Amino acid sequence: MYIRDLIGQNFGNIPTSQQREVFVMLEKFLSSVTEDECFILKGYAGTGKTTLISALVKVLPKMKLKSVLLAPTGRAAKVISNYSGRKAFTIHKKIYRKKVAASPEMNFVLGDNIMENTLFIVDEASMISDQVHDYSRQSLLQDLISYVYNSKNCKLMLVGDTAQLPPVGSAISPALNEQFVSDQFRLKVFTYELTDVVRQEKESGVLFNATQLRELVRKGEEVFPKFKIRGYKDIFRMTGERLVEGLNYAYDKYGMENTIVICRSNKNANAYNQNIRNRILFREEELSGGDHIMVVRNNYFWLKPEDNSGDFIANGDIARIRKVRRIEEQYGFRFAELVIELLDYPDEEPLSCKVKLDTLYSETPSLSNADNKRFYEAVLQDYMHIENKKFRMEELKKDPYYNALQIKFAFAVTCHKAQGGQWPAVF
Repeated sequence: MYIRDLIGQNFGNIPTSQQREVFVMLEKFLSSVTEDECFILKGYAGTGKTTLISALVKVLPKMKLKSVLLAPTGRAAKVISNYSGRKAFTIHKKIYRKKVAASPEMNFVLGDNIMENTLFIVDEASMISDQVHDYSRQSLLQDLISYVYNSKNCKLMLVGDTAQLPPVGSAISPALNEQFVSDQFRLKVFTYELTDVVRQEKESGVLFNATQLRELVRKGEEVFPKFKIRGYKDIFRMTGERLVEGLNYAYDKYGMENTIVICRSNKNANAYNQNIRNRILFREEELSGGDHIMVVRNNYFWLKPEDNSGDFIANGDIARIRKVRRIEEQYGFRFAELVIELLDYPDEEPLSCKVKLDTLYSETPSLSNADNKRFYEAVLQDYMHIENKKFRMEELKKDPYYNALQIKFAFAVTCHKAQGGQWPAVF
């Protein structure tokens, strides 16, 4: 039986003509004996990308191929895992391994791909950056491609939506740009873009309006979009006067972890977070048990090597505070000692850590460069009695205050921070 027929049998719905074309292209891609090939599947929301991945994962074993599901963030990995019924990993968790006796910021190196005959499927690929990062001196995209193609008969499939925000600092999403991937990495690229919204999704007001918005972007029309509300059950116009009532309803019906407010700036998010805590949750303390917080800078200090959450707490990870042990001031900054649980890693034990309170209401994404420098110099003074510079820096990097998590409240977040996630209730 042809691969296209196997995918069709496992698809679950009657495929559209576009989806059938993808089946044929996937058959060529998977049947090819050329190893330096990549498949880029782009698609509008509601065009069936997730259904296709779910079907493909079921079909691969019949072709004596394995699959690995990946995503850029823990939340995005959780989403792909839910719809495919298979365990998914963050890219970092899968491709990097920990170095022994290294400083916290430099403690990862690219691992060896021990898989063979495997298709690596990466969802939300629009989020993958081509900016060089600290610990491997290459970009995440470069490292991902190096890892996948470093073993026998392994291929990469990148899945995403070009209308999503590109990585911070980029004008495009490089991992979804076939010309960029082909030129930079010398891969033969198969590509297809799904644009037809499937029939069962056409009743969705969210998807209707998202598609209209996409068309304005595609045509370059700079007009304020008009949203169609009437006739749809999944989209409502929420006035400012009714927002408190609407959020209370969503928290009661869906739960706080399944409700999010998305904002255009940190300043807006700060205002919403403050009002949600004061007017809905009636929390007067600076931090309380039950608060949802987001880590806004990668942290390599607090997780133990045996933890399964990727060996570091990533920028964008959301946690729930279990307990506030104490609040203190050191080095001209304010800190709290907390017990937290990472929401995207429910199997993990609660974690004790220090957090920096100064970022909670700052209008910058994380602590400013000037504040970081001032803090670094203040903490360093405690270790100046160590004459050997190397030993002094090693001790500094073990300091719990120096390694405190930078956090913001996570009841409301910026659109960049929300990308890759799904929530039943979104404001």
